[in-house]
Amino acid sequence: KRKLTIKIPPGIEDGSQLKVAGEGEAGERGGPSGNLYVHVSIKPHSIFERAGHDLLLAVRIQMHEAVLGAEMEVPTLDGKVRLKIPPGTQPGKVFRLKGKGFPEVSGYGPGDQLIRVDIEIPGEMSPQERKLLEEFAKLKGNQDRAKGFFSRWRS
Repeated sequence: KRKLTIKIPPGIEDGSQLKVAGEGEAGERGGPSGNLYVHVSIKPHSIFERAGHDLLLAVRIQMHEAVLGAEMEVPTLDGKVRLKIPPGTQPGKVFRLKGKGFPEVSGYGPGDQLIRVDIEIPGEMSPQERKLLEEFAKLKGNQDRAKGFFSRWRS
């Protein structure tokens, strides 16, 4: 028995095998040693998920940030970057950061980082927040009613 240091290439996927030539069992009758095969298991990350060479991240934003737009910092494998949330962002919207995913083992370039936006709806509101939201609902409701039933249904 002995310890070996094995280089794990960047971008390797869970379940991959690495072949280390000549580090297996000794050959029969003085023949060359066999090969050692290392099975790679990757621990799940606390905030990132992986889909091939793409990196997935879900972020939560406040309702007013989705409506009015915002800027936020999001983590990547290389550190934090600023992400601009445009006004009117819908729940489930996915933003793509090109080249911020995992590198391909074969060397064809990195994947992307995909960021899905989840919108947090407030559970409890202050009386002032509730009043403002009710005023907004009245304004928005009047605009929608003016469109007509079939126009609202299509949209």
